[in-house]
This record gives sequence, C-alpha cells and structure tokens, in this order.
Amino acid sequence: MNPATTQVVRPAGAGHETLYVLLLCLLILSVAASVVLWRGEKTVTSSVASHQLDARRDLSAGEQGIYADLRVTLDEIHLLQAENQALPSPEQLAEEGFAPFAQDASSVSRGGHVWHLQEQAYLGQSQNPQVAGSFLMRIDAKDRAKVDIWLSRNPSVVLPSDLDEQKLAAAGWQQIVAQFDAGVTRQHRH
Repeated sequence: MNPATTQVVRPAGAGHETLYVLLLCLLILSVAASVVLWRGEKTVTSSVASHQLDARRDLSAGEQGIYADLRVTLDEIHLLQAENQALPSPEQLAEEGFAPFAQDASSVSRGGHVWHLQEQAYLGQSQNPQVAGSFLMRIDAKDRAKVDIWLSRNPSVVLPSDLDEQKLAAAGWQQIVAQFDAGVTRQHRH
C-alpha cells in the first residue's frame, strides 16, 4: 500500500480578479470622461436687452401661444394686404378664423384680447393681464419682412402716439425676440 498523500487545494482567491475588474471599470470611466470633456460643446448664452423679452424663457404659456399665432397669421395678413392694398382689419381676420383674432375658447383662455388696427400695427388689449399681457404687432409699410411684436403686462395699456422703439420702451412695452441657440436646436458640425 502506498502511504496516503494529502494534497491541499487552496480556494481560488477573488482578490486579484476583483482588482482587475475594478481597474477595467476605472479605465472605462476615465476614457468616457475624457471623451465627454474633449467633445463637449461650450454653452454660450446670449442675453437680451432690458427692453426685450425672450420668446421661450420670459413669456407665460398663454403669451407664447398668442406670439406663435401672430407669427403664423402674419403670412395670411401679408396675402390679404397684397390683395386689398391695405392691412386687413382685425374683424376681417376674425371672420376668416385666424388666431388670435378669432374669438374662440382658445382666445378667451389666453386673456380675451380685443384687437384694434392702429396705423401699421395690431393692438391686442388683454382683458385678463394676469394670464397674458397686451400685444402690439408692428408691420413696416415698406419692408414686409420687418415685423416686430411687443408686450405690455400693465393693466392699463399706454400706447405712445409714435410707435418707434424708444417711445414704446419708454411707455413700458417690451419687444419679444426669438433666439435660437443650442438649447433649441443642436448644430453638429461633422
């Protein structure tokens, strides 16, 4: 008989394997962080003047809706102006069903504006300034592309006799500007 041999088998140690997995995870995280830092875009925020409001950030939901409706209806106003050789009245635009001039549930929930044509501008006086302020859309008589929209949140609207920028700003009106930056559209240059 052979003498009994005892062979001792040590358990496999997980220490080295765990260390290798942790080092691999650390390597992956460091490579990912360096790629993000290297390829990341710098955020450039542009500010608006004191007499201006950003259409995305500074308007309430009702005001954003009216602003968008005015921008969409502007094309129809230009078409009717070309046909009639004059700006269409707010009543005519309401009869055609163009928002925000038409009196419907949407217009009531957005402040119930009453629209007037004054010179080369449409004035929408808000019946509920807490929901949405009063709007003024100026249309240039010579350059159809030059249109700007102004907002006044004052309960009593004061409209200066001359509708130039300085007098509107002095009367408390604020021009609405639309800025398109990386927050709105992503621009990838490949």
